[in-house]
Amino acid sequence: MKLLLNLLRIIVGVLFIFSGLVKANDPLGLSYKMEEFFEVLHMTFMSPLSLTYSLVMNTLEIALGAALILGFSMRLTSTLLLLMIAFFTFLTGYALYSGEIKECGCFGDCIKLTATETFWKDVILLVMILIIFIYRKRIQPLFGKKLTAVLTLVSVLFAAGLQWYTLSHLPIVDCLGYKVGNNLPEKMKLPPGARPAEYETVLIYEKDGQQKEFTPENYPWSDSTWKFVDRRDKLVREAEGEAPVKDFILTDLDGADQTQAILSEPTPVYLFLVKNVNEAGKGWDAKMHALQEQFKAGKVYIYGVTASGKADISAFTAAHGLQFPFLQMDGTAIKTAGRSNPCLILLEKGTVKGKWHYNDIP
Repeated sequence: MKLLLNLLRIIVGVLFIFSGLVKANDPLGLSYKMEEFFEVLHMTFMSPLSLTYSLVMNTLEIALGAALILGFSMRLTSTLLLLMIAFFTFLTGYALYSGEIKECGCFGDCIKLTATETFWKDVILLVMILIIFIYRKRIQPLFGKKLTAVLTLVSVLFAAGLQWYTLSHLPIVDCLGYKVGNNLPEKMKLPPGARPAEYETVLIYEKDGQQKEFTPENYPWSDSTWKFVDRRDKLVREAEGEAPVKDFILTDLDGADQTQAILSEPTPVYLFLVKNVNEAGKGWDAKMHALQEQFKAGKVYIYGVTASGKADISAFTAAHGLQFPFLQMDGTAIKTAGRSNPCLILLEKGTVKGKWHYNDIP
């Protein structure tokens, strides 16, 4: 039993630390996934605090993993671990059986797991943690109580500091399709063997107070007593594989597509991503004005990219003295491309040559 408990504490502890570190590398990514869960669960009132929940959850994962390995306060540690894994198992089970969420984001964007893989991973962890909880009194600290407590506190401070750094700059490891070195046109292509999702048109008609679903092939065209109610698209087969870069479509304020022109431009192109101009961070004006001088001299192109409307864009450019044109793109694509608001990306013939948080604009 002693050997089993030591083995379990190492496996569970390392997995929790690893999972927490991967998500702490990109806490905004987890907050976006939480917003997706809140929307599906009809709990959108919690969305404004999604980043706070993300920071707390990542810190807890790292700290509890460290506390388990160190053997710190096993009654408290094992109880919190059990509550957390029970919560995770519920969420991943809901994602699996509802079919409304494809990925839970348990290992961030760096390691993609299907809903099935994630659920059974949590079930196995639940069993392991139950054993740890039942026999928690047999687990002894690795060191003295004071040193164990200090090391556990260090893990909390480390987790908080890592997330402060990544939010103030950018993720240390970029696992998304827009990382430096990637060619966006190539990343916009489906990988070999992938195929898009297939849908079937469903026609809903009513007769004698009863509704029935038909397809265009089996609809009873000869019976005019059926009355049309609704039409919807039913998923027949899910997509297999997807492009790393999706929805990268740049349009000018009149709706004209500028994507290919920008991706094929040999002159360096800076994309100044501002998902919502009314929520943009501060402190970047002087740096962008200096870059703007290169734009005026014809050395580079600069385009603002936002999901905001024309009126907000006009007010934003006037307030910050910006003299380069703005394009529009889907908000989800913007927050995927840049994990800060604003974020600056440098492209050369569609290849990402640089990427900066607004605090680090060169």
